[in-house]
Amino acid sequence: MKHIVKSAFALSATILAALPVAAQSVYPGQHAGKLAVETSVPLRAEAFDLRDVRLLPGRVHDNLRRDSAWMARISVNRLVHSFRNNAGVFAGLEGGYESVRMYGGWESLDCDLRGHTTGHLLSAYGLMYAATGDTLMRHKGDSIVAALGQVQRALGDSGYLSAFPEELINRNVRGQGVWAPWYTLHKILAGLIDQYLYADNEEALDIATRMAGWAYNKVMPLDDTTRRRMLRNEFGGINDAFYNLYAITADRRHLELARWFYHNDVIDPLKAGNRDMGTRHTNTFIPKVIAEIRNYELTGDTASLRAADVFYDAMLRDHIFATGSLSQKEHFFAPSEFTKHINGYTGETCCSYNMLKLSRHMYALDASPRVADYYERTLFNHILAQQDPESGMVCYFLPLLSGAYKVYSTPEQSFWCCVGSGFESHAKYAEAIYAHAADTLMVNLFIPSRLDWRDNGMTVTQLTDFPRSEITTLRIDSARGDWAVIALRYPSWSGKPTVRVNGRTVRYAARDGYICLGRKWRPGDRIEVTYPMSLHLACAPDNSSRAAVMYGPIVLAGLAGTEGMTGTAPFSDPTVRNDYYTYDYHVPANLKTTLRLDPAGLSATIRRAGDDLRFLTAEGDTLVPLYEANRCRYVVYWNIEN
Repeated sequence: MKHIVKSAFALSATILAALPVAAQSVYPGQHAGKLAVETSVPLRAEAFDLRDVRLLPGRVHDNLRRDSAWMARISVNRLVHSFRNNAGVFAGLEGGYESVRMYGGWESLDCDLRGHTTGHLLSAYGLMYAATGDTLMRHKGDSIVAALGQVQRALGDSGYLSAFPEELINRNVRGQGVWAPWYTLHKILAGLIDQYLYADNEEALDIATRMAGWAYNKVMPLDDTTRRRMLRNEFGGINDAFYNLYAITADRRHLELARWFYHNDVIDPLKAGNRDMGTRHTNTFIPKVIAEIRNYELTGDTASLRAADVFYDAMLRDHIFATGSLSQKEHFFAPSEFTKHINGYTGETCCSYNMLKLSRHMYALDASPRVADYYERTLFNHILAQQDPESGMVCYFLPLLSGAYKVYSTPEQSFWCCVGSGFESHAKYAEAIYAHAADTLMVNLFIPSRLDWRDNGMTVTQLTDFPRSEITTLRIDSARGDWAVIALRYPSWSGKPTVRVNGRTVRYAARDGYICLGRKWRPGDRIEVTYPMSLHLACAPDNSSRAAVMYGPIVLAGLAGTEGMTGTAPFSDPTVRNDYYTYDYHVPANLKTTLRLDPAGLSATIRRAGDDLRFLTAEGDTLVPLYEANRCRYVVYWNIEN
């Protein structure tokens, strides 16, 4: 992506200049007072703290509520048992499992990744506490941190902390086979940092700092040949975590650690402008790019910015499915073979989780509505669709094979990576609804919510039934009467919006993807915006006759019944190792996968049935948002006959 350096807002002179560099955050604009190293580059937008935005009842809030309920049921003792076992601080009864029944799947005592879910939940409890104020979430996070502190002390003075012995790290150093030990350490370290940032847990920061001290002493004496060999093994975003720790502590050793984990084989080609991802593992790739954008934010390294720009543009231009998802069977593939890879293993959810993290950094730099469009598409069509509304369980892949269905996790035996990132994703829906720049408030997502804009002395409530309704309303609940610009995103999918202020239709000038309304706002002022939505096709880039039907930004799925869904379906079978990766959907042979329609006039053959987002085709197919196609087969990419 050619980096945008001009302002996205031309109405206000204060927006023409870049923001001051006082922004200081993991996401620029957040966690004031907790960071010692400020963002050093010009910004166009800053994030609000998660505690400043509250979701209001609606479809998105329902997912958060279910996530919170599952998190509340998680047993801290069962979660940290493998850590205590590793450190020898737990004495079990004869037989062991009579005392503490371990969680299974990727948390089993014989899995190299054990402990990764603890890291994700440390982050998720912090995020959920910030998003809701629920003190139970804070207490559960505090309990985990206290347990990990005990384990770290028992393991010695080095600062090492994990649910597995340090020998797994030694295997990585020697180049021997091991499943991603630094990946797991990243989850733990990032979770501890999030506990400090979102839940004010000082002990968590102390534990994280001691972990970093161990890591520094472990890797810095190693030669470059060993370093490069080690980095062939997946290490998650541990360099991103070290950049974030450096921002908090200003300890240059943490910056050195972040740079030690620079993966030359992956990032150097991006810096040279190479957009060919080959068949690399997608979710191994994205966190390394997030680390590069953090390096740019903290140090001004423009080569890192170029790498992030090239990667992000390539993803949005060549690699995303209609849902915003990336990858098939976790890997990139040639865009020229896109249709070939529409199968039952598309869209690893962790990829979407990490792409949304990267998107927040990219948006801060240029306030690009293109980034906001992508964020919305992926949030509504993948993240929202990941969760089963009945059980709260989540899927690993978002399968796009015609006739597939979502395969959900189990409460006790899965704990895949996408379960861990799912705990976080459904806790932080509110984080990107709004952004700000000087005296401008950007409204990027249409989700019922309440914002406390502390610096401006303004509180705003957004009321909407989007995407069922085209209308969103902003109500000013309190204001100082100062001049402010409210910039409403003008989505690429929308017809010409109608804007009313206090009941009167107003003329507006749309600039760079935003409708900017500037005035001295007062309590009781209301803005009502109607965004006309219409049906359209999202065609596979290599085959225009293979397409998904969309309504505005929402992917519609054709309901295809439950024939042949037997056994544990739609849930994973805990007796089959990682069954999501080889799952046989037993798609019925007579499944209808063709739509006959005129791409230029979809409304002639597809009509909306009532107020719900339910559509009927002339041939009798029922289409609903993909996030509502649960526990059944569905079709997303149709064969289109004109």
